[in-house]
Amino acid sequence: MFANLNLGLSRDGRLLFSTRILRLFAYGFLSVVLALYLSQLGLSEVNIGLLLTLTLLGDTAISLWITTNADRIGRQRMLIVGAILMILAAVLFAVTRNYYLLLLAAVIGVISPSGNEVGPFLSIEQASLTQLVSDRKRTRTFAWYNLAGSFATALWALAGGGLSQLLQGLGYSPLLSYRMIVLGYGLIGLLLISLFSCLSPAIEVLEVSIQRAPASNPAGNPAPRRVLGLYRSQKVVFKLAALFSLDAFAGGFVIQSLMALWFNQKFGVEPAVLGAIFFGANILAGISALSAAWVAGKIGLINTMVFTHLPSNILLILVPFMPSLGLAIALLLLRFSISQMDVPTRQSYTMAVVAPDERSAASGITGVARTIGASLSPVFAGAFMSNPVFLGLPFVISGVLKIIYDLALYFNFRAVKPPEEQMQTVRQGE
Repeated sequence: MFANLNLGLSRDGRLLFSTRILRLFAYGFLSVVLALYLSQLGLSEVNIGLLLTLTLLGDTAISLWITTNADRIGRQRMLIVGAILMILAAVLFAVTRNYYLLLLAAVIGVISPSGNEVGPFLSIEQASLTQLVSDRKRTRTFAWYNLAGSFATALWALAGGGLSQLLQGLGYSPLLSYRMIVLGYGLIGLLLISLFSCLSPAIEVLEVSIQRAPASNPAGNPAPRRVLGLYRSQKVVFKLAALFSLDAFAGGFVIQSLMALWFNQKFGVEPAVLGAIFFGANILAGISALSAAWVAGKIGLINTMVFTHLPSNILLILVPFMPSLGLAIALLLLRFSISQMDVPTRQSYTMAVVAPDERSAASGITGVARTIGASLSPVFAGAFMSNPVFLGLPFVISGVLKIIYDLALYFNFRAVKPPEEQMQTVRQGE
């Protein structure tokens, strides 16, 4: 499938695309029914929100340790560890009703309540792909990488909702049907282990001596002290991390599991229909991500991130005000058709504006910042959704905060251009 995309993907690159697809199969498969499953276990909306928050917080701590040590211990090894943690979370979620054991699974396991990337995988794979492809193909590769993930999430969101509905039609209880999907998530973790085991040493970081740090410092001044693997790019990475955390915090109010719960409570939508809604949403998101590479080539990475994100956030704010299910779905799908154009551009921009030997750390830190941001908001969203008066408030809060993020990103980074845009500016000035 990927050999004909003119991306120059090696066998390792194709494997990384495949693990992305399979992993997001698992995330999408589970996310549509996760909150419904927890509700069937007897958890209140507040406890569900708290559990989802702790799930993301646990993923954050694990991701920070794994991604900042992956280059030293080995990227392949750390990817396998992440897959093992997926299996552990699935097993604990499936076998117990005990809230404290579920909290333990949430903290130490890897589960995605949003249907999007969590854990250490994305950061390590991004750093590996940047190493495996040329700079000219970086944004396009990330666009296809995200498209593959969106299609996988969409397909399995549809399958997860449809399978649970089918099982219930065959006489299984809602609880048992959801539990079987949780166990299926664990089986996908086993498949990931087998694929990660096939990666070659080419994905591992090249040996870079610490003496390289003063290379941009010919006067012989001491090299900056490394902080979480960063030395030259600390300021830009930490500022990006803060902004990305705000964006993710806003997104955490409307993660896929909570949107599924909102549609269920507001309009009584069944799991199979929920799966169909998010199937369409994720297909549109993937297509929008693919078009981002072309748009970025015309107006630049930062402009693409901001000017496509602003209208999508206005649409998000309007969703809960729609008087019918059809209008709410239409606005949501329209929003998803442009909402993900900032994803490959954000990833490509981060990799482009840091030193090559800081990419793993930069990807890990900004990824962890996003996870921290996303982990804090579901507990508030759950509290709002427990009161019918505030059922739609998470959509409004999310959209407003995202607009603030867009404006802050633009005014802080519009002048910080990646190398390919600097070269384009030079050529235009000649």
